[in-house]
Amino acid sequence: MPGDPLQPVLGGDIPFDSTAHEVESRAEFDSHLARRSLAGLIILGLRLEVDPPDFTGVDVTGTLFVGCRLPDEVEIDLIRRGAHLVPPFDARPYPTHPATLYTPEDLSFGFGSDGFAGMYDSIVYQHFIEHGGSAPDIREAISQRLHDAGIDNALGKALAAWVANHDVKAAVGIMGGHAAARGSAPYSMAATLAWRLASVGRLVVTGGGPGVMEAANLGAYFANRPATQLKSAIEMLAAAPHFADHDPYTAAALRVRTAFPAPATAATDVVGKLRHGGLALPTWLYGHEPANLFAGQIGKYFSNAVREDSILRLSRGGIVFAPGWAGTVQEIFQAATKTFYQTDGPSGAFVFLGVDHWRELPVEALLRPLLAKSPHGDQSNLIVVTDSLDVAMAALSR
Repeated sequence: MPGDPLQPVLGGDIPFDSTAHEVESRAEFDSHLARRSLAGLIILGLRLEVDPPDFTGVDVTGTLFVGCRLPDEVEIDLIRRGAHLVPPFDARPYPTHPATLYTPEDLSFGFGSDGFAGMYDSIVYQHFIEHGGSAPDIREAISQRLHDAGIDNALGKALAAWVANHDVKAAVGIMGGHAAARGSAPYSMAATLAWRLASVGRLVVTGGGPGVMEAANLGAYFANRPATQLKSAIEMLAAAPHFADHDPYTAAALRVRTAFPAPATAATDVVGKLRHGGLALPTWLYGHEPANLFAGQIGKYFSNAVREDSILRLSRGGIVFAPGWAGTVQEIFQAATKTFYQTDGPSGAFVFLGVDHWRELPVEALLRPLLAKSPHGDQSNLIVVTDSLDVAMAALSR
């Protein structure tokens, strides 16, 4: 996509149409309505059955209403006059077209007397399981796809805002084992590296789960604080080290957020949120794992395949692979395929943290000869295996 302002972050096409104007508030809707034209606009998720607007004489040619609630007779009239409607699905605990990404507050909402089971995140996961999991019926499948399309769109807008406000644009992905215990060496190393990256303006991207992924978002969350405070937070979290203990694990994360609140700027706009915690892209396929509550913005998907591809597509400034097993190894070779063919443009370094682990799983021996044969030239020099955060930072700064 020549000239695309998101190219440095995304490296390829993005699910965001910058030419379409989206209306996400009733106030903005009413201002367009007063001008008697909604032509070509996209109206997202508004409750227009409350104090119904008067559409008489309003141009609705090509207007797209997504997830809006309207009186039945109004819907029929709008369609006859050239509008398009994607109605909301009833009896769903999640929005069928979210206009924005999630926040930790959104996902943890309801964590009270009912603990983990009462959280918004857990309620959506329970609905997901009860409606077929990864093989839903057609109604649920359409509803989930609409939700994920909304997340795609919100992600594009968030990244556009990030790029517009940063000189250092290339995002860095941090992958690794979901089972890494809080306070363990891999956890602490990932958190410290992410802290260093975020402190120099890099956008940290993770898969939004526990373990190494939480550690990376935690490090980015502390980017404006001294390393001693990050260490204190890790020690607090280590009191609930394993994600299988859902309630204490989540409660410990919320205590850290209370003890070390994000600055006011992190609550005011998308860019502020991304600066403090980075970006996480989790999935309800793994909804049995507690939500990662340290990312600034969270694009939670139903589709794991879309989510995994998005993480790797965004991470054009390099990818860090902390110790992990099957899931991490899968991501390594998925990323290598993109780099081999430059599917999303040139790639940053592949940094493997933990020499002993990556000798036990000899990915370097497989990747170097593979990437050396890339049709775009020898890419084998991108591979770095190290125990040193200084070496990792140098490789990711190329």
